[in-house]
Amino acid sequence: MKKIGFLSFGHWGPGPHSQARTAKDVLQQSIELAVAAEEIGVDGAYFRVHHFARQLASPFPLLAAVGARTSKIEIGTGVIDMRYENPLYMAEDAGSADLISDGRLQLGLSRGSPEQVIEGWRYFGYQPTDGTSDADMGRNSTEVFLEVLKGEGFAEPNPRPMFANPPGLLRLEPHSEGLRDRIWWGAGSNATAVWAAKLGMNLQSSTLKDDETGEPFHVQQAAQIRAYRAAWKEAGHTRTPRVSVSRSIFALVDDRDRAYFGGSGKESDSIGYLDANTRAVFGRSYAAEPETLIKELAKDEAVAEADTLLLTIPNQLGVEYNVHVLDSILKHVAPELGWR
Repeated sequence: MKKIGFLSFGHWGPGPHSQARTAKDVLQQSIELAVAAEEIGVDGAYFRVHHFARQLASPFPLLAAVGARTSKIEIGTGVIDMRYENPLYMAEDAGSADLISDGRLQLGLSRGSPEQVIEGWRYFGYQPTDGTSDADMGRNSTEVFLEVLKGEGFAEPNPRPMFANPPGLLRLEPHSEGLRDRIWWGAGSNATAVWAAKLGMNLQSSTLKDDETGEPFHVQQAAQIRAYRAAWKEAGHTRTPRVSVSRSIFALVDDRDRAYFGGSGKESDSIGYLDANTRAVFGRSYAAEPETLIKELAKDEAVAEADTLLLTIPNQLGVEYNVHVLDSILKHVAPELGWR
């Protein structure tokens, strides 16, 4: 059994088939899609965060709105680039959104990936300290965020406050109990997956990772998941961690599917460079008749290892079509693979 969610990058633009031409379109359709996805039995609505792009950016207004319109579906990100974040302000926003959704927030974080502009985090007022990198800065912000989510007091109260304070040091408010256990880390390497395990974060692994062994993507990703779980056990955490992987999967069940994706399934991985020194392996996508999909996905070692599968969606094709995409997987593929 697996939890199955969707992951939207929230693109908008004037493409020939685009039903999301403005930021308003994307935001409103994202809420509508989450509502409809919940109705057909999808387990999660996840949204990517990109800055300086015609894509979803500030996640918490959207997450709160989705939380107010739904009642069961998990609501999350995949991922928030922590190089751009004030971790204390973010903890307040996250606490509010989690309380609105009655504890359904699942926040995926990361140190970030190449963005639309050079060192975009500098425009937000952040820069690494001497001798550290922007990746260090993102991980440090994450550690601060995790610490304040514990809900322990740390701030010295004003002796003459406007409103009466509880005794002792003050914590950030609003605090949402349990949110600390629902923080995920988007790991691009085995080492960062192990780091996430030590800090007690769940693991998100996407459709690319550092090419560390030259093996097929799904084999490397499965090894990353196993390394993560071993590090989790070694760290002595008491709860069971969660692991998600992302995939582009399209079941070709009607003429629209064949027109959009009939020739788009990549049967092999590809290699690229995230920067001058980081060789990455990009996992294949899947687009085929349900019977073929079932056979192909049964061979994906990383999907087998994960408890949560996030389906990347073509959000610009509109709410109705994306509900169809998700429903096709739930009806024609998931039961045969034992996911439902």
